[in-house]
Amino acid sequence: MFTIKLNGEEKTFEKKVRVLDLIQPRDYSIIACKVNNRMRELTFEVYYDATIEFVRMNDDDAMRIYESSLRYLFAMAANYLYPDLHIKFSYHISRSIFCRILETDTRFNSSMLREIDLEMQRLVSLDLPITRKVVSNEEARIIYEKNKMYDKIDILQYRPEKTVHLYQCASYINYLYSYMVPSTGYLGNYKLRLYSPGIVLQYPRAELNGEIPPFVDEPTYGETLKRASKWAFRCHAENIAEINSNLNNSEKIDFVNMCEALHNTSLSILADRISRNIDRIKIIAIAGPSSSGKTTFSNRLRIQLMIKGIKPVKLSIDDYYVDRASLVPDEDGSFDYEHINTIDVDLFNQHLVALINGEEVETPSFNFVTGKREIGKKMKISEGQPIIIEGIHALNDALTVSIPRMQKFKIYIAPHSQLNIDNHSPISSTQLRQLRRLVRDHSFRGFTAERTIAIWNSVRRGEFRWIYDNQEGVDFVFNSDLVYELCVLKKHALPLLQSISKDSEYYIDANALIKYLKLFGDIEDELVPCNSLLREFIGGSCFHNV
Repeated sequence: MFTIKLNGEEKTFEKKVRVLDLIQPRDYSIIACKVNNRMRELTFEVYYDATIEFVRMNDDDAMRIYESSLRYLFAMAANYLYPDLHIKFSYHISRSIFCRILETDTRFNSSMLREIDLEMQRLVSLDLPITRKVVSNEEARIIYEKNKMYDKIDILQYRPEKTVHLYQCASYINYLYSYMVPSTGYLGNYKLRLYSPGIVLQYPRAELNGEIPPFVDEPTYGETLKRASKWAFRCHAENIAEINSNLNNSEKIDFVNMCEALHNTSLSILADRISRNIDRIKIIAIAGPSSSGKTTFSNRLRIQLMIKGIKPVKLSIDDYYVDRASLVPDEDGSFDYEHINTIDVDLFNQHLVALINGEEVETPSFNFVTGKREIGKKMKISEGQPIIIEGIHALNDALTVSIPRMQKFKIYIAPHSQLNIDNHSPISSTQLRQLRRLVRDHSFRGFTAERTIAIWNSVRRGEFRWIYDNQEGVDFVFNSDLVYELCVLKKHALPLLQSISKDSEYYIDANALIKYLKLFGDIEDELVPCNSLLREFIGGSCFHNV
């Protein structure tokens, strides 16, 4: 006999019970649940004392389950309609999923889109159960061969486990490295859009309280993703199995150097562009989401510009924070320390204009211990000496309102990965950044993995509010992804993630990262150059004290 606490009420049971059966009547807005603070599928059977909390589309973990399940549904519909075609998913513009056909002689068209949409709607209306089963690796291999899922066979050899979890719906079987919703009836909230040469699959977003965002064409971001995809194809690194095939002896060294050379080339191209327009460029503004590698990038760009005879100076936005005591709390009593109002924009602009005009200024210095601004150092620049500013608001024109747009060169930096576990399971750049931060926070700040995961949603909210809207229309996008980096981060991150208890509320987040991170081969830290952007996270950077 055991007791379940649900919605403030306690009920006693003698036999195990599915969480799904506790939801009467059925509520399709409930995507998953937390049992004693651990995320579970609704099909989970409870047989012990537990507190159950239902999670909906405004929950990040629940939405990851929904998004994965929606890819499953799309793949199922496409398989029923076009069994001889192979498709691949990737994360794309406008917070969406992009699906393309791998056969080079076939492209999605409007007729195919309508047929897939109708088939998905039919499957949703049937509310077919999606059930999980455990099979041996050899059984999984046979199933994959039968269904021509050869990319899934390639990854089997790197699994440390002897079994595979598969999900079956009617006659369709697949596994997308994620929990699933209990049935197809949950998946009616989506939008399909033809976007040559593929189809864009839009889904609800947790940060929008479960709403699907309007589709926004983002050509700058889209072109960056296209280049990343071409690069991954060129260096045979589109999925984990391909990356691992690059790790044999001398090939490993070539692989690392080839990826680093891409960064060098991008920096050289960027420096050339700035150099050609240095007569008008007064400000070089750099921004990007957390753990994009902004610090190392800024230092490497500074050196690249010095080769051109340009000697930029850095002006820290952080030193222009207003005193913490003068901040006004939000309605709930909390403080948004990332708000632009925490910066003395007027003083910042006064100093920028004065420096550009050749005047000397006395910059402030913000003391993060006391929360007060103090007297800093005197500063003066020469003609042709651009000012580098870097931070969350650097691309926001409201921060540099006194500087004409033509005098600003805006750079957006982020890892734009186009890496997959297999064709149906893309790895998000957000998870890559989370791993970078987890390793860096542990090495340099002494944080546990749980602490880093705990603040991640707050970090993401700040990114959506202050960064992403400013990435279009920039002058240059620097892709800070290093295709080999997860082979290095693995040895640092896995022990931290595996230390999180199964009873922890952050276990599901940790397990989502472990599921694919453990599949990567190893690259030794010694092979990473000292000026590599990756050194910002694993340590040993030659820019550490710059």
